[in-house]
Amino acid sequence: MAAELLKADGIEVEQVIIDDDVAVQDSLYTAGRRGVGATVLAEKIVGAAAQAGAGLKDLAALCKQVNAHARSMGVALTPCTVPAVGKPSFDLPDDEYELGIGIHGEPGRQRLKMEPADKIVERMMEPVIQDLPYRSGDEVLIFVNGMGGTPVLELYILYRKVYDIATQTGLTVSRNLVGTYMTSLDMAGASVTLLKLDDQLRKYWDAPVKTAGMRWGV
Repeated sequence: MAAELLKADGIEVEQVIIDDDVAVQDSLYTAGRRGVGATVLAEKIVGAAAQAGAGLKDLAALCKQVNAHARSMGVALTPCTVPAVGKPSFDLPDDEYELGIGIHGEPGRQRLKMEPADKIVERMMEPVIQDLPYRSGDEVLIFVNGMGGTPVLELYILYRKVYDIATQTGLTVSRNLVGTYMTSLDMAGASVTLLKLDDQLRKYWDAPVKTAGMRWGV
């Protein structure tokens, strides 16, 4: 709608759909794949390119590249509560977790009995690694994102296992981001995103940034 309004005012617009989630495709709640952590990475990289003076067409192409080279999977340990509704969006027993959850509380691949953190990460990483269009030796960025109710300490526990699996698969981890950036309100859980890097993506990722959520190089 925003793009249509801008176009109606004579403003040139490009649209890019982020669909990095490997959990589900064309479900009751989705058309195609969902967008997850790659949204944050695209905003940082494309934002840096825009600040460097890149044109609109080039920015759209860069955003599409980020999306094409990213894969994500999320997990929920608790449901989220929409303030206007005042109750959890779905029922999730304390001894279970939802694998492949969407950031808006959409159901995932399956519901499982609670397991150790390392086992949960293995289940998250398996479809990500299988779906990656990469080869052994490729350079990647790992993004472990909190869903809103997960302490940073626990996110780093997940990151340790994600790193181990990525390196054992032959990937070279050169950059990382761990923290709460794209939430599902108060949900306890996390998403894992792998992004294949090249010289251009790495340059724009490393570019100075000063925002509420990200700050480095300044």
